[in-house]
Amino acid sequence: MKTGPALFLMWFMMAVVFLSCDPRRVIDDYHTIPGNSWAADSAQTFSFSIARTNQNNNIYFNVRNDRSYPFSNLWLFVTIVPPSGKAIVDTVQVTLATPAGKWLGRGISGTYDNQFIYRRNVYFPESGVYAIHIKHGMRPADLKGITDIGIRIEKVN
Repeated sequence: MKTGPALFLMWFMMAVVFLSCDPRRVIDDYHTIPGNSWAADSAQTFSFSIARTNQNNNIYFNVRNDRSYPFSNLWLFVTIVPPSGKAIVDTVQVTLATPAGKWLGRGISGTYDNQFIYRRNVYFPESGVYAIHIKHGMRPADLKGITDIGIRIEKVN
Protein backbone atom coordinates (compact mmCIF):
# COMPACT_ATOMS: atom_id res chain seq x y z
CA MET A 1 0.00 0.00 0.00
CA LYS A 2 1.42 3.39 -1.02
CA THR A 3 0.48 5.93 1.59
CA GLY A 4 3.28 8.43 0.89
CA PRO A 5 1.68 10.29 -2.06
CA ALA A 6 -1.81 10.10 -0.57
CA LEU A 7 -0.59 11.40 2.78
CA PHE A 8 1.34 14.21 1.08
CA LEU A 9 -1.71 15.18 -0.97
CA MET A 10 -3.89 15.23 2.14
CA TRP A 11 -1.43 17.48 4.04
CA PHE A 12 -1.02 19.73 1.00
CA MET A 13 -4.80 20.20 0.64
CA MET A 14 -5.15 20.92 4.36
CA ALA A 15 -2.39 23.53 4.14
CA VAL A 16 -4.08 25.20 1.16
CA VAL A 17 -7.42 25.33 2.97
CA PHE A 18 -5.85 26.58 6.20
CA LEU A 19 -3.76 29.28 4.52
CA SER A 20 -6.63 30.50 2.35
CA CYS A 21 -8.85 31.12 5.38
CA ASP A 22 -8.33 34.73 6.36
CA PRO A 23 -11.38 36.04 8.24
CA ARG A 24 -10.09 39.63 8.16
CA ARG A 25 -9.75 39.75 4.36
CA VAL A 26 -12.33 41.72 2.39
CA ILE A 27 -10.31 41.61 -0.85
CA ASP A 28 -6.74 40.61 -1.68
CA ASP A 29 -6.22 40.73 -5.43
CA TYR A 30 -3.52 41.50 -7.98
CA HIS A 31 -3.75 42.52 -11.62
CA THR A 32 -0.83 41.68 -13.89
CA ILE A 33 0.25 44.54 -16.15
CA PRO A 34 0.45 43.09 -19.69
CA GLY A 35 3.97 43.27 -21.11
CA ASN A 36 5.16 45.13 -17.99
CA SER A 37 4.08 48.34 -19.72
CA TRP A 38 1.30 50.21 -17.91
CA ALA A 39 -0.52 52.67 -20.17
CA ALA A 40 -1.46 55.94 -18.46
CA ASP A 41 -5.09 55.59 -19.55
CA SER A 42 -5.37 51.98 -18.32
CA ALA A 43 -7.10 51.84 -14.94
CA GLN A 44 -6.70 48.75 -12.81
CA THR A 45 -10.16 48.19 -11.31
CA PHE A 46 -10.87 46.21 -8.16
CA SER A 47 -14.46 45.50 -7.08
CA PHE A 48 -15.60 44.23 -3.69
CA SER A 49 -18.76 43.96 -1.60
CA ILE A 50 -19.36 45.58 1.76
CA ALA A 51 -22.12 44.18 3.97
CA ARG A 52 -21.31 45.76 7.35
CA THR A 53 -21.04 49.55 7.29
CA ASN A 54 -19.95 49.76 10.93
CA GLN A 55 -16.72 47.78 10.38
CA ASN A 56 -13.38 49.63 10.23
CA ASN A 57 -10.95 48.50 7.54
CA ASN A 58 -7.35 49.06 6.48
CA ILE A 59 -6.67 49.58 2.77
CA TYR A 60 -3.30 48.58 1.30
CA PHE A 61 -1.85 48.99 -2.18
CA ASN A 62 0.49 46.30 -3.44
CA VAL A 63 3.05 47.08 -6.13
CA ARG A 64 5.39 44.64 -7.87
CA ASN A 65 8.17 46.08 -9.98
CA ASP A 66 11.25 44.72 -11.68
CA ARG A 67 14.71 46.21 -12.10
CA SER A 68 13.74 47.92 -15.35
CA TYR A 69 11.51 50.40 -13.49
CA PRO A 70 13.27 53.74 -14.11
CA PHE A 71 12.10 55.68 -11.04
CA SER A 72 12.36 55.44 -7.26
CA ASN A 73 8.74 56.47 -6.67
CA LEU A 74 5.33 55.89 -8.19
CA TRP A 75 2.42 58.32 -8.29
CA LEU A 76 -1.04 56.75 -8.31
CA PHE A 77 -4.39 58.31 -9.16
CA VAL A 78 -7.02 56.54 -7.06
CA THR A 79 -10.78 56.72 -7.56
CA ILE A 80 -13.09 55.04 -5.06
CA VAL A 81 -16.65 54.58 -6.31
CA PRO A 82 -19.25 53.59 -3.66
CA PRO A 83 -22.60 51.99 -4.56
CA SER A 84 -24.19 55.46 -4.81
CA GLY A 85 -21.75 56.35 -7.59
CA LYS A 86 -20.34 59.53 -6.00
CA ALA A 87 -16.61 59.09 -6.67
CA ILE A 88 -13.82 60.05 -4.28
CA VAL A 89 -10.55 60.92 -6.07
CA ASP A 90 -7.10 60.90 -4.49
CA THR A 91 -3.44 61.10 -5.50
CA VAL A 92 -0.88 58.93 -3.72
CA GLN A 93 2.90 58.67 -3.93
CA VAL A 94 4.67 55.45 -2.95
CA THR A 95 8.42 54.93 -2.66
CA LEU A 96 9.93 51.88 -4.38
CA ALA A 97 13.65 52.60 -3.93
CA THR A 98 16.00 54.52 -1.64
CA PRO A 99 17.70 57.71 -2.90
CA ALA A 100 20.82 55.55 -3.40
CA GLY A 101 18.86 53.28 -5.77
CA LYS A 102 18.36 50.25 -3.51
CA TRP A 103 15.02 48.61 -4.20
CA LEU A 104 12.64 48.34 -1.26
CA GLY A 105 10.30 45.47 -0.49
CA ARG A 106 10.81 41.75 -0.75
CA GLY A 107 12.78 40.75 -3.79
CA ILE A 108 13.18 37.51 -5.66
CA SER A 109 14.68 37.04 -9.13
CA GLY A 110 14.77 40.78 -9.78
CA THR A 111 11.10 41.40 -8.91
CA TYR A 112 10.24 43.42 -5.81
CA ASP A 113 7.00 43.21 -3.87
CA ASN A 114 5.87 46.19 -1.78
CA GLN A 115 2.77 46.75 0.32
CA PHE A 116 1.80 50.29 1.29
CA ILE A 117 -0.86 51.34 3.76
CA TYR A 118 -3.25 53.67 1.95
CA ARG A 119 -5.82 54.34 4.68
CA ARG A 120 -6.25 53.06 8.24
CA ASN A 121 -9.52 52.53 10.09
CA VAL A 122 -11.71 53.37 7.11
CA TYR A 123 -15.36 52.50 7.26
CA PHE A 124 -17.48 52.19 4.15
CA PRO A 125 -20.71 54.14 4.78
CA GLU A 126 -22.86 52.24 2.27
CA SER A 127 -23.46 48.53 1.86
CA GLY A 128 -23.09 47.14 -1.64
CA VAL A 129 -20.45 46.87 -4.34
CA TYR A 130 -17.53 49.32 -4.34
CA ALA A 131 -14.92 49.82 -7.05
CA ILE A 132 -11.40 51.18 -6.71
CA HIS A 133 -9.73 52.35 -9.93
CA ILE A 134 -5.96 52.87 -9.93
CA LYS A 135 -4.02 54.64 -12.71
CA HIS A 136 -0.39 55.62 -12.70
CA GLY A 137 0.40 59.33 -12.55
CA MET A 138 3.93 59.24 -13.93
CA ARG A 139 5.13 61.26 -16.95
CA PRO A 140 5.68 58.39 -19.43
CA ALA A 141 2.50 57.39 -21.24
CA ASP A 142 3.65 53.77 -21.09
CA LEU A 143 5.30 53.03 -17.78
CA LYS A 144 7.82 50.17 -17.94
CA GLY A 145 8.82 47.93 -15.06
CA ILE A 146 5.58 47.69 -13.06
CA THR A 147 4.57 44.03 -13.25
CA ASP A 148 1.52 43.89 -10.97
CA ILE A 149 -0.80 46.20 -9.04
CA GLY A 150 -2.85 44.90 -6.16
CA ILE A 151 -5.12 45.89 -3.37
CA ARG A 152 -5.81 44.39 0.03
CA ILE A 153 -8.60 45.47 2.32
CA GLU A 154 -8.77 43.87 5.72
CA LYS A 155 -11.10 44.27 8.66
CA VAL A 156 -9.70 45.90 11.78
CA ASN A 157 -10.41 43.97 14.96
